[in-house]
Amino acid sequence: MFTRLATLACAAALLSACATTGSSSGGPSTATQASYLSVADPWVKAAESGMTAAFGTLTNDGADDATVVSAASDVAGEVQLHETVIDSSGQGTMREKDGGFLVPAGGTFDLEPGGDHVMLMDLKAPLEAGDQVTFTLAFADGSTLDVTAPVKDYAGANESYDDMGGDEPGDGTDGTGMDGMDMGGDSH
Repeated sequence: MFTRLATLACAAALLSACATTGSSSGGPSTATQASYLSVADPWVKAAESGMTAAFGTLTNDGADDATVVSAASDVAGEVQLHETVIDSSGQGTMREKDGGFLVPAGGTFDLEPGGDHVMLMDLKAPLEAGDQVTFTLAFADGSTLDVTAPVKDYAGANESYDDMGGDEPGDGTDGTGMDGMDMGGDSH
């Protein structure tokens, strides 16, 4: 009788342990969007002041889509997710990306000059080639991923800054370009 009770107690303990671990037996997964996303070849454009951008390739190794909804960095007063669209004059115009960056399950999403990027605004100090910048990507499920990227010199892409409601000349939000915003050479 004692042996039978001990065997039943051990079996109950094993079943309880299996039930709490989940995913190996088809149970609920505890994986977060950040846990299956990586960033290949991240980099940030060198800039003396104003604003700059971060780039790289986001790879989603998970079975579900991942959505980057925001970003943050200690080197900037504000960080936004941006896209570049062609305006009516044929020029590339940067603006905040509604809905964030969707990285499809098993796929990639490129952050590149002249395209989608992480915009670092109101830089707190110059970013020089060779420096390292850490920024944090936040996902729709509340998870986060820290990314450390080298700062590189880069001259290219010539987008203007879309009107985001500002009305002061040179604040970068008046739709006239990036007056007063030093992107470290040409715009990013």
